[in-house]
Amino acid sequence: MKTKIGSFLVLILLATSANAQRIKATATIDSTNILLGDQVKLFLEIDHPKSVEITFPNVPDTLIEFVEVLDRSAIDTFEMDDETFQKQIQSFLITSFDSGSYRIPPFWFKIDLDGRIDSIPSNAVTLNVYSMAIDTTRGPTDIKYPYDAPVTLKEVIPYILGIILIAAILFFVFYAIKRRKNNQPIFVLPKKPKEPAHIIALRELDRIKNEKIWQQGKTKQYYSEVTETLRKYIEDLFEIPAMEQTSDETIESFRRQKGLLKDKTFKNLSQILKLADLVKFAKYQTSPDDDNMTLVNAYFFINDTKPEEKKPETSEETKDEEGVDVNIK
Repeated sequence: MKTKIGSFLVLILLATSANAQRIKATATIDSTNILLGDQVKLFLEIDHPKSVEITFPNVPDTLIEFVEVLDRSAIDTFEMDDETFQKQIQSFLITSFDSGSYRIPPFWFKIDLDGRIDSIPSNAVTLNVYSMAIDTTRGPTDIKYPYDAPVTLKEVIPYILGIILIAAILFFVFYAIKRRKNNQPIFVLPKKPKEPAHIIALRELDRIKNEKIWQQGKTKQYYSEVTETLRKYIEDLFEIPAMEQTSDETIESFRRQKGLLKDKTFKNLSQILKLADLVKFAKYQTSPDDDNMTLVNAYFFINDTKPEEKKPETSEETKDEEGVDVNIK
């Protein structure tokens, strides 16, 4: 029994050792030779089975003396040809401001092999930093004056814009003087086109519907706002002075001009106005159905009486095989 257990442990150790041998950590650098202050990228990458957990080394801002880390990327993971393996890479932007040859020591990656913590190193890299070479054999040289460069459009544009601005100011001055001599205002604002009456009324009904003041005990205010919206709409569309008239006078005005409203529309308007008078003057207590139906009837009155929108004219009309009109552009 002890022999079997020992053999099993040996197999586990051999499998773990095989996985560890297949893990490869590498450090590379863009260029081993740079000038003072130049920047290069240092790459740390490791190939390992997906089942093995890897912890990248914690690289400080000062990599070694005179070699600084300016920036670092996140760890990127790539699939390999063997689906059980993957490659992980992290890059570091480094620089140095002192000339010399710097050996960057190996980086140690921590690995977790089925609960056994181990480490694996990368290779070391060398960074050679050079200063600018100065030719001391030439001696002092004359100062070179700047050569004449051709004028570019970018240089001319400010002058062109300046001329245009001066011309615009002069034009405005003469225009203002001329308008004042003729007793005319300098600026004339265009008149804003008046909104259609039904647009204003529907927007006001939407506001009343959203505020729901009749549910807050403000029934009298609710009916006043609904009827005021309808009266303004009637004055604007039908030219009936509904804002100065009583409800009965407004109803009578429509009754005398029978062609203005349909019977159902006239009935809805009469119902709204009379119910509103009961609420405002007789302290009539309405039901929730009365309140909702009043708003519904107000919407119906406006939608049923608003002017029809003109349809766009078509250049030519034809019919398909089923007799449906088809517009040809």
